[in-house]
Amino acid sequence: MPYDSFLDRTPKGPVVVNTPVTWRLTAPEARVVTLLLSAPDQSMHAVVMTASANGWTATFEPPQVGAWYYAFRLETDTGQMTLAAVAGGFGGRAQRYHDPNTAPWYQLSVVAKLETVPTWYQDARIYHIFVDRFNNGNADGHVNAPKPNSFLYGQLSDQPYYVKDAAGEVVRWDFYGGNLQGIIAKLDWLLQQGFTALYLSPIFEARSNHRYDTGDYLKIDPMLGTLADFQALVSGLHERGMHLILDGVFNHVGRDSRYFNALGTYAEVGAAQSQDSPYADWFAFKHFPDDYDSWWGVKDLPAIRKASQSFHDFIAGGPDSVIGYWTALGVDGWRLDVVDELDIAFVDQIRALLATYPDRVLIGEVWEDASHKVAYGKRRPYFDGAQLQAVMNYPQRQLLLDYVQGQLTPAQLGRRLLTLQENYPPQVFAYNFTSLSTHDTARVLTVLDHDLAKLKQALMLWAVLPGNLVQFYGDEAGLDGGPDPQNRKYYPWEHVDAAVSALYQQLGQWRQLPALAGAVGFAPFWDGDLFGVVRFTQAQVVVAVFNAGEQAATLDPASADLRYVPAWLHSAVRPLTVAAHDCTLAVR
Repeated sequence: MPYDSFLDRTPKGPVVVNTPVTWRLTAPEARVVTLLLSAPDQSMHAVVMTASANGWTATFEPPQVGAWYYAFRLETDTGQMTLAAVAGGFGGRAQRYHDPNTAPWYQLSVVAKLETVPTWYQDARIYHIFVDRFNNGNADGHVNAPKPNSFLYGQLSDQPYYVKDAAGEVVRWDFYGGNLQGIIAKLDWLLQQGFTALYLSPIFEARSNHRYDTGDYLKIDPMLGTLADFQALVSGLHERGMHLILDGVFNHVGRDSRYFNALGTYAEVGAAQSQDSPYADWFAFKHFPDDYDSWWGVKDLPAIRKASQSFHDFIAGGPDSVIGYWTALGVDGWRLDVVDELDIAFVDQIRALLATYPDRVLIGEVWEDASHKVAYGKRRPYFDGAQLQAVMNYPQRQLLLDYVQGQLTPAQLGRRLLTLQENYPPQVFAYNFTSLSTHDTARVLTVLDHDLAKLKQALMLWAVLPGNLVQFYGDEAGLDGGPDPQNRKYYPWEHVDAAVSALYQQLGQWRQLPALAGAVGFAPFWDGDLFGVVRFTQAQVVVAVFNAGEQAATLDPASADLRYVPAWLHSAVRPLTVAAHDCTLAVR
């Protein structure tokens, strides 16, 4: 092929601004080849490539930070054509286009500096707990401080259910009674399962069970426990060498909050009560007090004005701010809810504050490829060197599940995984926040129609791909469920599915292999219906082969596409037959 972005650009992946980048291609039919580059500010650069016996080369030093895009213009005896990426803009082998307007350009990520992550976060195994649904640590099982106008389930095995009004708004929140003491009681069990960190759904005072409608950022929700309980949880984690990531919800608050106070619950005057409230600057009213900006039109979630510096300072203005206060109490990292809806300068401010505390990590909720995410007309500079250190790796999750369900060919899966690697800084790709289920998606067991063969494939693929594993509570026990609220059932402590649990235990054993660490070598390959992954260090090589098809398939190394596997590892790819919907893992 004339050009392959995974092989024919040096350096590979994102580069630091002003780094010389060299492109190589073969095009014997061309008289002139021009490298075309589009800068983040939309300016265009054209570099005439130099011909040699080995093809065409060009070197360019990108002078701006951001997402660059490039293609090649070929002038031949029969006319002009464009050499560019395949449909969708994925990296890899180029295609020729006679109409330049139909050619998707390749991406080149240019950053101010390459992102780093704390040592503890590297290869962390993270357990994601929706606190109300995990475990009640009270000896007699009573529920702490039940909320008014809510209901408690008769049995913990009851299915989650919302009581909504005619407009679709929840009018009675449901609770099971999980609390911080319940997590403390399970810390040794979590450690035995191999988890090194916890990520908790919001824990600050709120009216709902999910607590994304924050009522008071500086108070633990009484249903979950006290400040002393929180401090005991932090101490218990750190004593075991474990770490804590909290959910930071800084785009909106609750209608029933100290800051908005539409229901008059708090003694302090809220923005919905008076335009002279100290919080009035935080919100935008179209008609005071009943018509205001809210998150996606949900009136229970008044939106924070993106330009409210007083709110930004309240959250991240220094050691006495919300993030400063909780981080000083031992919080090791923050996951920013709907980070694409936060003002860019606000995310910068949060990262700058966290940088004053050693070994903290900042993760963002992004559903797309975060390297070129555009929101509200602006590209988000997540990985330019001063914002996020990881994102929720929804693109990789979707690729994994699509493949297991037969919706992607092995070659398509390989190309798209390598495109993520090409777009993301190395440590982001190696240690991204990678889940199979979350509180915002159907659980993986439901997505895969309870097919344990497919689940085994998904788990092994999850294990062998780069990224930190973030496991949603209860997946390992066999919890199923579609979208909210069914994905938020209570943990079935007395009814664990043994077959599912055994698969997750195997997952934990796989991840202990040194060659499955995030930052080690990664090379996909494929052969017909088979998809393979080689992970490698100098001391260990792991080869995993997957068959998502309906028939058994045999791997033939002679016909397999091994172009992205280093030559010294080709001998590790050996003949084998994989049954339909099965997979195999070998350690060399």
